Amino acid sequence: MRLLFYFVILNILLSIKVMAEKPYHHIYENGKFIQFRNYEGAPIRDKNFKWSYKKFNEAKKNINVIIPKDFVVPREIVQKNLKKYKNEDFILWINHASFIFKLGDTTIVSDLITAPNAGPLFLGPRRYTPPALELDQLPKIDLWINSHLHYDHLSVSDIRNFPYKSAKVLVPLKNGSYFRKNNFKDVNELDWFETIEINKNLSVTLTPSQHWNKRSILPFGPGATDKALWGSFLINYKGKKIFFGCDTGYSNIYKMMGEKFGGVDLILINTGAYDFEVITGKKDFSIFHTNPEEALQAAKDIKAKKIIPMHYGSFLLGLEGRNSEGPINEPRNRLLRNAEKYGYTKQDIKIFNIGQITKLGDLLN
Repeated sequence: MRLLFYFVILNILLSIKVMAEKPYHHIYENGKFIQFRNYEGAPIRDKNFKWSYKKFNEAKKNINVIIPKDFVVPREIVQKNLKKYKNEDFILWINHASFIFKLGDTTIVSDLITAPNAGPLFLGPRRYTPPALELDQLPKIDLWINSHLHYDHLSVSDIRNFPYKSAKVLVPLKNGSYFRKNNFKDVNELDWFETIEINKNLSVTLTPSQHWNKRSILPFGPGATDKALWGSFLINYKGKKIFFGCDTGYSNIYKMMGEKFGGVDLILINTGAYDFEVITGKKDFSIFHTNPEEALQAAKDIKAKKIIPMHYGSFLLGLEGRNSEGPINEPRNRLLRNAEKYGYTKQDIKIFNIGQITKLGDLLN
């Protein structure tokens, strides 16, 4: 009996030790991992909130999808420009949160989705603009960074059919199985603030984002609610810092990272999927996606010099654009209208079109 007592006490002490060693965003109970959560002090999801697909889908009918004339660069021009800039450092917007970063000898793709819909099988929002490139038109990719498991950021059909399975993959903790079971060999799971050095000129750090994770209705496995971590990426290339911030809402993390990293040269941040007023009763409010003004504030907090907006123009994921501007022009115009209030000029806001390639030096100057 005494031996059993000591055994129980020992297990309790070991559990306390494990919990004490784990960072705040790891939740453990009795020594067992439960789930992840956002950075300490960040906004918390309202447990009483109930999503309504009926209200959302009804409101979506009132969105006038206006596609600006030059918003999608013709694919033959994109391919021509890829050849033209093959020896340059550049950024190319494929669509949504999918970018190609050509940095020296390394070509990176982020949150790749070329699929026709953002959901399982044939379900989920369908795209209203094409991606800049199809999978078989991509340049050779050396590194794939992926922020989380939501369907508009991780497409299993894209993973399955990706032509460069030798690429290194960087993902947050417990996101890697989707790549491993599709024959990717070099899959690296990171916790927040862990860094991987790619070469002497290039390193990538996983950072916090204000978001969540879910892919499955099942209560277990990496696709269950918050069982897999989420995050943003800080790319450090030859001393220049590029922050890929998606998906994220606004929170205290940006001031914290502004101090920690000493500012960044360029931030790419979501400016779509922020209007759910018909459901929440709050205008332009989401704790998981920044609206344009919050994106500007986050950029200011992290001490970013230039801003590229993203996460709009492909799928209707929010209700922004119910006015005459539409879901593409509304976030763009609000960024430009409000830039000076946050210490930026309009020239600091780097508006991309789908398929646009811009040399890194031109973006940073």
